[in-house]
Amino acid sequence: MITEKELARLSFPGAPKIVTPIPGPLSSKVLKDVPKYESLTRPGGANPPVFDEGLGATVKDPDGNLFIDLTGGVAVSAVGRRHPKVIKTVEKQMGKMMHAIEAVSTRRTELAKKVSGIMPQGLRGKCVSYFTQSGSGAVETAIKFAHHLTGKSQIVAFHGAYHGVWCGSGALTTGDHYRHGFGPLMPYVIHVPYAYCYRCCFGLEYPRCGLRCAKYVDYVLNTPYTAADDVAALIIEPQQGEGGYLVPPPGYLEMVKEACEKKGALFIADEVQAGAGRSGKMWSIEHSKVVPDMLCWGKGMGGDLPMAGLTFKSDFADKLVESSQPGTFAANSLSAAVCITNIEILTDAEIGLTDRAAVVGKEIMARLKEASGKIRIIGDVRGRGLFIGVELVKDKKTREPLGGEQMGNILAGLLNGGVIAVPCGRCHNVIRYMPPLVITREYLEKATDLLLDICRKFN
Repeated sequence: MITEKELARLSFPGAPKIVTPIPGPLSSKVLKDVPKYESLTRPGGANPPVFDEGLGATVKDPDGNLFIDLTGGVAVSAVGRRHPKVIKTVEKQMGKMMHAIEAVSTRRTELAKKVSGIMPQGLRGKCVSYFTQSGSGAVETAIKFAHHLTGKSQIVAFHGAYHGVWCGSGALTTGDHYRHGFGPLMPYVIHVPYAYCYRCCFGLEYPRCGLRCAKYVDYVLNTPYTAADDVAALIIEPQQGEGGYLVPPPGYLEMVKEACEKKGALFIADEVQAGAGRSGKMWSIEHSKVVPDMLCWGKGMGGDLPMAGLTFKSDFADKLVESSQPGTFAANSLSAAVCITNIEILTDAEIGLTDRAAVVGKEIMARLKEASGKIRIIGDVRGRGLFIGVELVKDKKTREPLGGEQMGNILAGLLNGGVIAVPCGRCHNVIRYMPPLVITREYLEKATDLLLDICRKFN
């Protein structure tokens, strides 16, 4: 397994290091121009930090402030920013081919073979892939294909889901600010509860609950008069991202898959955020015994260059209409080459980034859980690998979410201390750990030190 010393060379040394107030003068100049020329419909608005340089698990702004990055570009930079092997791949591929008409290319076909070889058992080697540039594109394709393959119209998704923000994927996503005022979105979507044990909608506790939430999915799918009469597919994040960094309890995914099989509905796993080694396995669904019919991937697979895709059972291929899903930049040769390199880094047993994510994640989880017993506002710590959520509350007994002003102060405190983090959760009260998998223990400890010091001020 790669050593801490080797990992340290992949990031800027000396983080965090704050040399000016945030934002500094150069960052302020950039921020001033943002509303004039950019749509603020994207997240982040016109607020710091301003990204200027990135290396591994660290980021610099134009003023030279150096940050530890807990976001990984929202779980994109799995192997870290500007990994040396990725840089070499880019330099080599740029001299041969970047974009081509959407046709057969050496890199595209090589990537399809590589992806087939890393799918979960049961799908591995028995699948084909469609390439696109974003997770939203992968989900949109999954919806379209599911409709065609089954001849049915309804899609089942989950409370807290994030599957993208387009017309189809946006209808599956449940965040109010992504949906409200943008309708009508795609019709025939049914939402059911996800396994959110800390805030169980049934008021039960695991394991005495008997997985009531999974049984409810079966009830909706397989009971008359629930209006789930034309279900093409169910789509689920095996570890839910934007909804709060939730990891369902053992047996949950198996029960949901069984309900799909009884209904004759396809099971689609959305691994865009939790996949690519983040959970301690290549795919988070590999922590269960479920074999998905389709798997959406992206983010960490592409890393420094956009790459995403939908991988599905080979049996489906002949049932789909040839040339029915074009994509101008699908599997761009440069992006494909980088994705191949990222896969090789993530699956290299001697480097061991995926196994290390499981080990280091347990260490940080243990520390956070121990601290939660002494810090008033830490209500729950959950996760798997370097996919960790810290849910902050006003009161541990009532579990009332920490308010927006307090969360803003915590995030500002982290930023001013040199740590970049973004929240998630249905009430935006969850601090999430999704750093590059190459982050050192030292930088993880420093980031955690700062978070806990800020949280202690609420005691």
